[in-house]
Amino acid sequence: MASSLVQRSLTSSCSVAFGTRRFLPHLFRAAACRFFSRSMAADSATASGPFRKVQIQRDDTTFDAYVAGKDNAPGIVVLQEWWGVDFEIKNHALHIAQMNPGYRTLIPDLYRGKLGLDAAEAQHLMEGLDWQGAVKDIRASVNWLKSTGSSKVGVTGYCMGGALSIASGVLVPEADAVVAFYGVPPPQLADPSLAKAPIQAHFGELDNIVGFSDISAAKALEEKLKSSGVPYEVYIYPGCAHAFMNASPDGIKRRKEMGMTDDDPAAVELAWSRFSSWMGRYLLSP
Repeated sequence: MASSLVQRSLTSSCSVAFGTRRFLPHLFRAAACRFFSRSMAADSATASGPFRKVQIQRDDTTFDAYVAGKDNAPGIVVLQEWWGVDFEIKNHALHIAQMNPGYRTLIPDLYRGKLGLDAAEAQHLMEGLDWQGAVKDIRASVNWLKSTGSSKVGVTGYCMGGALSIASGVLVPEADAVVAFYGVPPPQLADPSLAKAPIQAHFGELDNIVGFSDISAAKALEEKLKSSGVPYEVYIYPGCAHAFMNASPDGIKRRKEMGMTDDDPAAVELAWSRFSSWMGRYLLSP
């Protein structure tokens, strides 16, 4: 596996206080330039291809979501990173939809159409997110899939979405399984020791977002899950930094511009294999 250390710190600390709109302040501060992230117009064009845009109602609000995969297949809600519904989260959703024997994936637009085109914008969007409202969006998404043909539904997510995935395992009783990538919710949002759904979680050894997705966070999560009584698995990938699953050419370029120079296709393949086994166990069985 890649052994190069991340040259730029992703964050100096992890401060989480959802009530005061602060979450991972200064995350990826080293990324000062505007990235090549796709415009919303380009992403909308992608949505008209393999994705079908739907609207989901919850409480007194409606939000957009993007669906791909086989009708009536088991469903998986796929949760965005702090960038929003961009090219990379769509790559992940398509990859999952195409897994054998196939899933129906749904990406809820937690930012309501907004995208972070650089790190400052992404941080601003994440800090302004109504996190309790996002959990309600996720629950509505799970129930939409179940009401439209998916007998079982899992939840997965990356970074911000990873933390929300674990929160869903605690707060969304309709979720049948969770796979989280490099993100742990703070206790103000959800306590993993109260998880009700089986949870699998993946972290990079070189991830240095302290308290959120570094090794200390991974081990603390594992201890919480031990006391929950639900089935769980926690994996740490040697030589991998944050967001190591972003393996598309654009995703790799963006990671390198942010100082994450690790590149380990074998780790990505292994993580996907474990993901497939976990979701298959809980979503494909009668």
